[in-house]
Amino acid sequence: MALFSVGNLFRDNVIRFVPAASRASSWWSGVEMGPPDAILGVTEAFKRDSNPQKMNLGVGAYRSDEGKPFVLPSVRKAEEIMMAASHDKEYLPITGLADFTKAAAILAFGDNSETVSRNLNITSQGISGTGSLRIGANFLQRYYPGNKQVFLPTPSWGNHTPIFNHAGLQLGAYRYYDKSTCGFDKAGCLEDISKIPEGSIILLHACAHNPTGVDPKPEDWKELSHLIKKKKLYPFFDMAYQGFASGDIDRDAYALRLFLQDGHQLMLAQSFAKNMGLYGERAGAFTIVCETEEEMKRVESQVKITIRPIYSNPPVHGARIAATILNTPDLRKEWLVDVKHMADRIINMREMLVANLKKEGSTLDWSHVTDQIGMFCFTGLKPEQVERITKEFSVYLTKDGRISVAGISSSNNAYLAHAIHQVTK
Repeated sequence: MALFSVGNLFRDNVIRFVPAASRASSWWSGVEMGPPDAILGVTEAFKRDSNPQKMNLGVGAYRSDEGKPFVLPSVRKAEEIMMAASHDKEYLPITGLADFTKAAAILAFGDNSETVSRNLNITSQGISGTGSLRIGANFLQRYYPGNKQVFLPTPSWGNHTPIFNHAGLQLGAYRYYDKSTCGFDKAGCLEDISKIPEGSIILLHACAHNPTGVDPKPEDWKELSHLIKKKKLYPFFDMAYQGFASGDIDRDAYALRLFLQDGHQLMLAQSFAKNMGLYGERAGAFTIVCETEEEMKRVESQVKITIRPIYSNPPVHGARIAATILNTPDLRKEWLVDVKHMADRIINMREMLVANLKKEGSTLDWSHVTDQIGMFCFTGLKPEQVERITKEFSVYLTKDGRISVAGISSSNNAYLAHAIHQVTK
């Protein structure tokens, strides 16, 4: 078959290649329209609403009590220090900024961590939490010797499923959230984990479970650690909220450190989006804990090979901010105050909401609102109640009843309580 027509080939002394058969449609005519993002859809609907009392409780970013984006004072100071230092803009190594990755590992595992002091961890800079999870997913797909199936809690962060699916891993699930109590389904969780095939991978939220805000208690974590070790499962921790959940970096890292203490080897994805407000800077870290330093070096070599074709090397600015904060004692102290301020505001909004619901006359049990922790709260609102609260009160949230507590302020808390009471009484 001729590939090209020679008709008018030399017109105007320009060689013209004409397809033998004209295409009837675009190359991409077979691409289907994808479903809209649930969170972005809430935001778009919110923007179109003209009600002056409208509330957007879908956005997953911290807001001040005035409803404005918040840049931490410690972050501003870190940037001033960086400007004075006149840093260059050269490429970072594949695994990122060493001052950042070491500080990130110490933050996660503790100041006196044997894992760090014995060089048992390979910690690489990742593109925030999502990118760090993807490094881990790709590494597991290629090198994990066990059952390449990742078990996620039900529910889990919406991006977990596509991250692991796109890396070629199979997915499973275990019970986590109890809709009847809006709390942790301990019995269901333990039962399901006991049935997971030996050698599988299990994804765990270190603190401030997204999207429910429900965390196991310390004694629950001990049972989970024991069972997961007994079943020879491989733990992959996602820690996006250290410090931001309770205001205490050590308390929020309890589960991760317990698992290390219990002898687990594990993976960890860290994000500095929430606890340092570095949303757009994409500062994150990915860690694999190894048995020996020699093993760590072999694993590190393959982590580099995994990263290289994805994005070659990570961005520098956010890593420098985080490294400056974590490695400057006075600035680190100030950051701990900043992150506690954010956590305390979230906690205060939860307490105020429950109090306002009682003032409205609600006789329902809202204790789960204060029992849950972190940025997100599963209110227990049913889809039809969510539809009503949006239509009648311009309160925007996802259909599963999840709200971002960061979207609540002192000025709109009572309005939200009134709206919730009207659709639930």
